[in-house]
Amino acid sequence: MIEINKIYPENCLETMRRMKDGIISLTVTSPPYDDLRKYNGYSFEFEDIARELYRVTKDGGVVVWVVGDAIDENGSESGTSMKQALFFKEIGFNIHDTMLYKKKGMRFPEKSRYGQIFEYMFVFSKGYPKTTNIIKDRLNRWAGYTNWGKNSTRDVDGNLVKQRKNKDGTFTQLTDCKRYKMWGARTNIWEYANGFGFGTKDKDSYAHPAMFPELLVQDHIYTWSNEGDLIYDPFMGSGTVAKVAILMNRNYVGSEMSAEYVAGAEKRLEGIEAQRGNLLLKLKEEELKRQSDEETHTKKVDEENNRLAADGKKKKWQPKQPDKNGGLDGGVVINFEDMWNLVSAAKEAGVQFEDF
Repeated sequence: MIEINKIYPENCLETMRRMKDGIISLTVTSPPYDDLRKYNGYSFEFEDIARELYRVTKDGGVVVWVVGDAIDENGSESGTSMKQALFFKEIGFNIHDTMLYKKKGMRFPEKSRYGQIFEYMFVFSKGYPKTTNIIKDRLNRWAGYTNWGKNSTRDVDGNLVKQRKNKDGTFTQLTDCKRYKMWGARTNIWEYANGFGFGTKDKDSYAHPAMFPELLVQDHIYTWSNEGDLIYDPFMGSGTVAKVAILMNRNYVGSEMSAEYVAGAEKRLEGIEAQRGNLLLKLKEEELKRQSDEETHTKKVDEENNRLAADGKKKKWQPKQPDKNGGLDGGVVINFEDMWNLVSAAKEAGVQFEDF
């Protein structure tokens, strides 16, 4: 048996072997892949860990596996990430989605290849995911517009048709085009600022060599789990998954072999329990704000269409042509206060700036 809301200072295989079958709703982790970091000299037994993750994951549960590839002595990418993904599939997981974590900064300049700015975020599911809270915070550039022409599709022979064949063999007639909503679902490429002062504001956590951003963990926990679910990180490192799980009103279990990292993570978690659920409340408020904006925008579209109809016009109202830079107001909002706070924190830590 194991206790929840605890980081175990041991190999994750030891922790999982004390777990009952099917108790973990979501695992979010980034293993020490391809020796890109030394992680205090520890390595891991991938295949045994993958099999244990399958056993302890609930039916409908998800494992988010954040990995990248090293460049070997022959100048080739190792391909380890893909091999691991295929092994997860072999033992019973579905490869539900192959997502990308796009970094806003490059790892280092490359002379023979383009700059490396992403890692894989494989989403493995045990059956079909039970929970999918899809984040819809992508502002549609064409909000309020209808697309041009009539809805149509192609049949297996490539012919243009006005109906879609269903899995049961029946057909569904395609309806007229609908207007684009203000907010749409994200794509599966998520971009985050990384590095000192951006992944987290907890300065001490940067003692760990390969932290992933709190926002990345936040978004996966929000998407693939619900309040009260049990979240696991077999390579807990600096404690990011534990911290975000608490702030999202979830429970957690972590494993970490390095006593140094465990001590740092526990220090980072001091006082966090008193803030349980605060981040989730903030996200819910943001979602309600987007819903309100959507309702206001829909009302505007309806009012303009009714005005055109009253004037005897058959055409539908179209909003102002959006700026080519995107967004309804044609611009990008930069919060200079937040930017300056990050710069100030970096300067206090000794980072030197040649230009800004």
